[in-house]
Amino acid sequence: MNLLHLLQQKFRFTLAGMVDDPEPFVAMVKPTQDAKHGAYQANCAMSLAKVLGKKPRDIAQEIVARLALDGVLEKPEIAGPGFINLRLNPAWLAQQLQHVAKDERLGVARAQAKKTFVIDYSSPNVAKPMHVGHLRSTIIGAAITRLLRFLGHAVVTDNHIGDWGTQFGMLLYGYKHFRDDAALKADPIRELARLYLHVRSLMKADEDDEGNKVPDPVAEAARQETAKLHAGDAENLEIWEMFRPWCLEEIDRIYRRLGVTFDHTLGESFYQPMLHRVVQDLLAKDIAQKSQDAIVVFFEEGKPPALVQKKDGAFTYTTTDLATINYRVETWRPQAILYVVDARQALHFQNLFTIARRWGLEEVELTHVSFGSVLGPDRRPLKTREGGAVSLEALLDEAVQRARKIVDENSAELPEDERQRVAEAVGIGAVKYADLSQNRTSDYVFNWDKMLAMDGNTAAYMQYAYARNRSIFRKGNEDPARLRQTPITPFLETDHERALAVQLLRLEETLAAAAVDYQPNIITAYLWDVAKAYSAFFQHCPVLKADTPMLRESRLLLCDLTARVLQRCLDVLGIQTVERM
Repeated sequence: MNLLHLLQQKFRFTLAGMVDDPEPFVAMVKPTQDAKHGAYQANCAMSLAKVLGKKPRDIAQEIVARLALDGVLEKPEIAGPGFINLRLNPAWLAQQLQHVAKDERLGVARAQAKKTFVIDYSSPNVAKPMHVGHLRSTIIGAAITRLLRFLGHAVVTDNHIGDWGTQFGMLLYGYKHFRDDAALKADPIRELARLYLHVRSLMKADEDDEGNKVPDPVAEAARQETAKLHAGDAENLEIWEMFRPWCLEEIDRIYRRLGVTFDHTLGESFYQPMLHRVVQDLLAKDIAQKSQDAIVVFFEEGKPPALVQKKDGAFTYTTTDLATINYRVETWRPQAILYVVDARQALHFQNLFTIARRWGLEEVELTHVSFGSVLGPDRRPLKTREGGAVSLEALLDEAVQRARKIVDENSAELPEDERQRVAEAVGIGAVKYADLSQNRTSDYVFNWDKMLAMDGNTAAYMQYAYARNRSIFRKGNEDPARLRQTPITPFLETDHERALAVQLLRLEETLAAAAVDYQPNIITAYLWDVAKAYSAFFQHCPVLKADTPMLRESRLLLCDLTARVLQRCLDVLGIQTVERM
């Protein structure tokens, strides 16, 4: 059930007899910022006054007189210059909660207009260790995937890995000149990481202090190894084929820890055979032209052209991405392709989508789901003390270690193995939630103390609220399954019970809103509202010691629904809950 859509529909019918196009005014029905004004508020009377030439309060009174309450709403009240405050009827609320309690989807309907999405996210270069720069794409992309799937859409996830670029040239050069065969046999992944870092350390800046180009023999040698690989050199292909599964296993290990999976992992190498045809087709359709021995696509005046083939015949990221779009459209027939990629790539995607449209790929929606950077305390991109990118595995290890201290301090009675499982869930959950609770388009400062706090809008607080809720059922020797099979109609006698009921019924409304612009932070804000409403309910409404058996049953039902909503939302975000904490 989508409460907001239900109320907006009521206003749509009401306003249809008052104005030619009610939609702009229907959109002004929104949740209130302060519950003392009701659950929702309609602020359209002021805007309608300009259209209808009447006083806002007179228009508000006319709307209220026309509005069909249908037992859903109590009589609305008009406040200030013409605000219409809307309160949901407690009896109706209770009936909806009873229905939701029986439903494993908690009243969330599947999308009527089902779409097929392809989501491109994470996309690491596999010849080097994953670092914190991959964090946001991976976490945000996985959350959007889970959200859209829960809402009933078909989602194809494709990890477009970098497995054909300069980084492999660096590995090939390092393997041929600096490898330790014993180390490679004992731990190939660690040895490859060492080789990559060693070769990178040998590379010099490509300019001197005066801005003059400085030849770097190591960088040039690595480029030559890449060129030989792309040209089909048998030795380099053999070594590449040996490296690739090792590299993939390393990133898959990190993904397993994050609880992230992909339907497909098609790297740049997969599209390499298609690139010549792409360029020839662009030339044939006069989309691309030769320019200074290269092949480029020109845009409007003032914008730099996009390079699709270099002078030396090498192809570019743009060429590969065009081949990728074409393959995805032909193979999976999606209505939309989402690219969850850093905001700094905005120009690349603007150009890419423009070329794709010119090329005839006009039916599919192409969206760059951009995000900001993870910043350190200095408000610059997060780095190690040595100035390098923070290893993603090291970051997750530290998160779990810090969480383990919290678990040991608060739950020393738990067995050792359970404490470690809880620490893993809390630590990794903290990292995910801290990221997802930000507006994805913004940068955010990485702060361990804030993200692991046991109060406030954090994963740890949500996990604790869930665990505390479950402890009520253990203490009362109650089975939640019984409440779901034959739920009673709950009693909503207090403001705290009614406020919690409204929040619980906002689940579909919240998930739908988060899906519109791919904004997981809408879900975390909702979780915070639910947790606050539950905390107030828990404080003021005794559950196991309720005055009557029926009231006890009613409040147990509210507790169970709260736990289920918390768990469902956290699951959509890719965050585990724990039964004890």
